[in-house]
Amino acid sequence: MKLLAGHRVAVLGAMAERPLARYLASLGAELGGAVEGASFVIDDLGLGALEGVAIPASAVHVSVTPFGSDGVRAGWQGGELVASAMGGALRVTGEPGLPPVKEALDACTFHADMVAAAGAMAAHYARGTIGQGQHVDVSIQQVAFSRNFNGILVWQFDQRKLARVGGALAYGRATVRAIWQLADGYCFHSLMTGRLGAPANQALSDWIDEAGMPNPLRGVDWLAYNRSTLPAETRAEWEAAIDAFFRTRTKAEMASEGLRRGINACVVNEPADVLNDPHLAARGFLATADGLPDRFASFREGPAAPLPAIHTGARPGPLSGVRVLDFAWALVGSITTKTLGDLGADVVKIESRTRPDLARLDVQVSASRAGNWDDKPWFAHLNSSKRSLSLDLKKPEAREVLNPLIDWADVVVENFSPGTMKKLGLDYDTLVQRNPGVIMVSGSVFGQTGPMAQEWGVDGTGGALSGRTFLTGWPDRAPVIPGAVPYGDVIVPFVMAAGVSAALQFRREHGRGCHIDASMYEICVQQMRASLAAARRGERPQRSGNADAGVLFQDVFPAAGDDRWVAISAFTPEQHAKLLAITGPDIASWTGTREDHAIAAQLQAAGIACGVVQDAEDMIEHDPQLALRGALVTLPHPLLGPFGHIATPMLFSRDRLEPYRAPAMGEHCAEVARTLCGLSDDRIAQLAAAGVFQ
Repeated sequence: MKLLAGHRVAVLGAMAERPLARYLASLGAELGGAVEGASFVIDDLGLGALEGVAIPASAVHVSVTPFGSDGVRAGWQGGELVASAMGGALRVTGEPGLPPVKEALDACTFHADMVAAAGAMAAHYARGTIGQGQHVDVSIQQVAFSRNFNGILVWQFDQRKLARVGGALAYGRATVRAIWQLADGYCFHSLMTGRLGAPANQALSDWIDEAGMPNPLRGVDWLAYNRSTLPAETRAEWEAAIDAFFRTRTKAEMASEGLRRGINACVVNEPADVLNDPHLAARGFLATADGLPDRFASFREGPAAPLPAIHTGARPGPLSGVRVLDFAWALVGSITTKTLGDLGADVVKIESRTRPDLARLDVQVSASRAGNWDDKPWFAHLNSSKRSLSLDLKKPEAREVLNPLIDWADVVVENFSPGTMKKLGLDYDTLVQRNPGVIMVSGSVFGQTGPMAQEWGVDGTGGALSGRTFLTGWPDRAPVIPGAVPYGDVIVPFVMAAGVSAALQFRREHGRGCHIDASMYEICVQQMRASLAAARRGERPQRSGNADAGVLFQDVFPAAGDDRWVAISAFTPEQHAKLLAITGPDIASWTGTREDHAIAAQLQAAGIACGVVQDAEDMIEHDPQLALRGALVTLPHPLLGPFGHIATPMLFSRDRLEPYRAPAMGEHCAEVARTLCGLSDDRIAQLAAAGVFQ
């Protein structure tokens, strides 16, 4: 399906090779040509640099810049390193005691371009409603900030700051190691909480036992294991044993025996490994003219259906009136439906007390308690603008509630392991028998098809397999977790949301829905496209610290104070010469005695890209640009009180976004059953007594 066939994209600035341009082209849009008559206009310049350029009123105009088109820092010089620094991602990437180190390639810029894709497609759908285009403004800094779920909430609630933890993942109260040395390389593995983590953890314990090595994991009740509350001394003992075991295994063993055992571990691939991956080959992902990926998601066209009526709902936003049935859980699905809901869609979240969303379980801050479904700020951040319907899908009576919602929905979102929805009788082929025009989007680690489709993974799986992890860190040291904050988990939702909005407008025009298949692994590989191109040329890309082959000079330098740093980039010889004229030949000596914000202000005034490596306090309490853009929106919460929730990071010139607070478990059961499903109060009470609303 080419959802944008017949549309043309005018490209301004240096956007032609950017991921946003590739995304629009992947949907069938033509790139290039004049602004006049274009359906879309994309730029990396910002509105201030486009005065005098006549953008057609009918066009969707998208700007993606380091700090956004408006505000006190709209004119600041940026780039990947500086935006990453100011957006908080750089602060938590790297090893304790060493300078922060950037993620591989263009991580924050790629993320911002996928946010821009979602904004562009939402505005495209709104154009189909109101007949006019609008401007969509995306700040790379704000997008990077939006990834910092853990850091934001632990600062807000406990006044704590996350630190660099190298090859580990920071979960608020817990730091869990995730990068391990193998006999001939590295692997990614972490002990996971909950029912999905339990069998993988047990499989690792069994393998250690069979190898005859010391095993403090033996006999652990993995269903009761909670990564947030495990004593630090116990974790240290466990990780020492796991480390000793992994050092005896090879990459080949991990990819074969480890996979067979289901231990939730994967090899940290190099770019050449990615090019030879049999799963990607089976899915035809690299079957292109140049052997590089051009697909962001797969679309399977549905049957003919009546053209839907053009209507809007009671809430504002470009997706006002869109109806979403949400079977999603954890980050990928939750952020997808949060995005759709924040953009104005009516979202009904189907959840269950027997299998709660992971974000309802993790006790990350002192305000939360184990066993309480509704006091987790992580869940609140990820689930704004939704209603909750708790439903036991194993009970036949649940269909009295569910079937009318299937008829009601424009969109169904899920991110279970492939095949789960089919077991529930809720797969796409079944849904279209009731609702031929429905648009279903499925997010998973490996996609819905291929030899790895049924394998379970997490955010770090996509990073490890794609080459992101291998290329993040210092040349002479082991790789580190790229970002130490979610990446694939937060990129995939915007690809999914963009696909949904484009498909909604296509359905309006052609009367056909579709099934969208979004693979975290493939989307992470898209971000690594430049390294794959290098590998195809016979090169072997390696970790390069803060250097970037496309930037003349850049690095991170110390500033006065404890763990304070600035990021500096010089893109031209003139900028580099100007920098040295200010600092002298030893830049670190000059920066090391000066306050970081003062350094950034001075160098920016001289036209040099520089930014403070900000922490959560800097961004939440003291950043005027993030405040102006509403990066946090204060919402009430019945248990936690009012606090700042992460805003969907895009601004529209015509539409306004008005998110509302996340729901308590099952908060809207009666309301949804009555108003959307047409059930009487008596029948609702009978279903409740039968345990349907669990």
